[in-house]
Amino acid sequence: MQRLYDSDMQLIGYLSEGAAGRVSVLDSDYKVLGYYYPSADKTYTKDMALVGRGNQLAALLERAKGEGGTA
Repeated sequence: MQRLYDSDMQLIGYLSEGAAGRVSVLDSDYKVLGYYYPSADKTYTKDMALVGRGNQLAALLERAKGEGGTA
């Protein structure tokens, strides 16, 4: 599991690679925010709603931070 830090070196989340290369992004409290599927080159929310093409996991972290999340 890879830790993610902001510019002030505060922990904001984690990246975890799982089955079939799926990459998950979790906030600093280990709550899943979404997934990136490299084989399809698409990013989804935790509820499997399409976010867009490409790896947009950082955008999910920013969205959670903007909504008052712990990220």
